[in-house]
Amino acid sequence: MSAINILIVIGIIGYVVFRQTQGEMLRAKRAVLLPAILTVIGFTQLRSGHGQHFQSVDLVWITVGCIGSALIGFGFGAITRLESRDGYLWAQLPLSGLWLWAALLVWRGLVMVLAGATHAHVAASASTLLFSLGINRLAQAAVIVPRALRMGVPFAPEKDGTAFLGGLFDGGTVRDRRR
Repeated sequence: MSAINILIVIGIIGYVVFRQTQGEMLRAKRAVLLPAILTVIGFTQLRSGHGQHFQSVDLVWITVGCIGSALIGFGFGAITRLESRDGYLWAQLPLSGLWLWAALLVWRGLVMVLAGATHAHVAASASTLLFSLGINRLAQAAVIVPRALRMGVPFAPEKDGTAFLGGLFDGGTVRDRRR
């Protein structure tokens, strides 16, 4: 992973942290589709390996790293505040959630160091960052989406007024709830 890609990952994390702590209307596409895309991009980068030979020990450390990232993501999903604002779902990570971001960074660093010590060079490289971040965000969505559905408050419509997945998450067509 190049320095540019590392800066992109740092930028993505900074953007996500800012948006989560400020709170925002929650759109289903942002909660589900974007983490899936991030995971696929990360997996693609991981598979390319950039000249490094993928070994079974890499698979072990990538799996361990993803399990920890997912557990932290479940924590994000559990502590995220969900409420109805203007008839749509609003989500906000409390400031105490910054500890989970710190835990995620420490976890990723620890896994990379341990992977390097066991000669798992792919797992120790920065090429795992986007993949594990995507797994983390998908795990958060796996907690938030069912919580939101139980609340019965629809996700906010997309900017063009449509509902992601034809209203599957909103119980039908999107309508203006502010009237």
